[in-house]
Amino acid sequence: MPVPWEALIPFGLVTTMFAAAGTLLNVSKRAQNQGKPVRYHIDAWDEMMMDRDKRLTGHKRGQSTNPYAPEGFETSSIWYTERVETS
Repeated sequence: MPVPWEALIPFGLVTTMFAAAGTLLNVSKRAQNQGKPVRYHIDAWDEMMMDRDKRLTGHKRGQSTNPYAPEGFETSSIWYTERVETS
């Protein structure tokens, strides 16, 4: 059975486009996370630490080695309140 050689050109193009799209998506996600891999399965603790890191460094993936918090850190916290309904 002969091989339809003319069908290999579109197959190669489609394969190349999928590879390029996947690579560009990976590069884009890593660039948004300062070169670190994407986080999966984020729970409440991770969300809280990401909020803290954002207040400390200005980016949710940034981490600081400075042992002292920057000026104004104690007043930039977000207090989550719960709505209480009275009957």
